[in-house]
Amino acid sequence: MEVPKTSIKLNNGENIPVVGLGTWQCSKDEVQTAVHAALDVGYRHIDTAFMYQNEDAIGEILQDYMKRGKVKREDLFIVTKLPPTHMDPSLVKRSLEMSLKNLKLSYVDLYLVHLPCQLVYDGDDNNLFPQDENGCLKADPKSDLIATWKAMEHLVDLGLTKSIGVSNFLLSQVERICSFAKHKPVVNQVECHIYFQQKKLYECCKKLGVVLTAYSPLGSPKRMEGLIKANDPVPLEDPLIVEIAKEYGKTPAQILIRNLMQREIVVIPKSVHPERIRSNFDVFNFSLSEEDMQKIAAIRQYPKLVDFTPGLQNHPECPWEGNSKAPL
Repeated sequence: MEVPKTSIKLNNGENIPVVGLGTWQCSKDEVQTAVHAALDVGYRHIDTAFMYQNEDAIGEILQDYMKRGKVKREDLFIVTKLPPTHMDPSLVKRSLEMSLKNLKLSYVDLYLVHLPCQLVYDGDDNNLFPQDENGCLKADPKSDLIATWKAMEHLVDLGLTKSIGVSNFLLSQVERICSFAKHKPVVNQVECHIYFQQKKLYECCKKLGVVLTAYSPLGSPKRMEGLIKANDPVPLEDPLIVEIAKEYGKTPAQILIRNLMQREIVVIPKSVHPERIRSNFDVFNFSLSEEDMQKIAAIRQYPKLVDFTPGLQNHPECPWEGNSKAPL
């Protein structure tokens, strides 16, 4: 099978590196160690978010590497995201400006709407998970994805981001945005791994010219305790993946990443361990056979492993399975 290129062309002509570093649940110290290791081994795609609260730590490393001439800004692909509390159109530009200040950059390469569910903004930029008296996340009744997207498009016109996209969006929501967009979303970043392969979403987004980015491609084994359910399957321990890894002389993580690459899906594995970060990037020197790709495609599917929006099940834009108001 042909070895995929190191990047994928987006619908606006920009190129996104096919393997990036995910930084969800990384503390500031951890993320600096991780970004150091990633840049040294050759990663140029770094994925973060305002909600991760680690943009400033990433910005320090990026500035250090650029000042020392170890990397050029034009060779980097930096992604961050609009938090749900800043989705009101009046807040969108200011939110990206805060992220740029944190990252110490004049622009990002890709800015994503983190969730389709707008949350109430109470004036505190750091209150990212506003809750009601029952401990449920407070949805903003003024939620308007179209208005939010138009504000996102203005950021492209201003040169504050080269590209814009979405994250955790259903196909129907992506289609809605594409139906009127001046600047189409270039990416939909979603959970995607062997147990949640997103086959229909991938095929339909491909027809729209929207690339999928897979977060939690290894199943997010170190996700926070509240997100782990009893008997959750572990992709890294899947018998087929372990068997294929032995056949190729690779790690299970490398097989999981390579499988997504060959499906033309961008992959952003997260790790804070330099040796694993290096290993996760060592995926460009082999290809899985068509037979092995078909075996992996036939693996039994399970519900999402990462569901971090308790209390939003009744939000009209909630993208999680079981929401009766949001069409699949």
